[in-house]
Amino acid sequence: MSMPIKALGHVVLKVRDLSVSVPFYRDVLGLREVARYGHNMVFFTAGNNHHDLALLELGSHAPAPDAQSVGLYHVAFKVGDNLDALRGLRDHLAQQGVPVLGQSDHQVSQSLYIQDPDGIEIELYVDADPSVWRDNPQAVATIRKLNLDPQ
Repeated sequence: MSMPIKALGHVVLKVRDLSVSVPFYRDVLGLREVARYGHNMVFFTAGNNHHDLALLELGSHAPAPDAQSVGLYHVAFKVGDNLDALRGLRDHLAQQGVPVLGQSDHQVSQSLYIQDPDGIEIELYVDADPSVWRDNPQAVATIRKLNLDPQ
């Protein structure tokens, strides 16, 4: 018998400089800082969990991860429940000087893609109607271009 996993609890990201990364995750993405451990770790919550994300500072000389190596591809944060929320976020990111690298319609969700100050890819998404993936689990493997501008 396998041990059942109930939920993904949190993610810890390694960053170069907390003085750069903390304002990005706090002020740009809106996560709330809840605790610090020593001088090199900060914990954040999205509001419903004791912590959803932690950042571990490695120092300014830490190398960037190789795009072709095994490891984290991206972290995804739910940002709302409809495309208007995603449009509002896109405008907020533009005001903060954060470029949107991509926009995707995954059928089960719609997403914007950005990078944090260390080049870690962040997906910011809204969910579609849950019946889409409940009725067709294969729908999660959909990637189409998303157009958020009015037709």
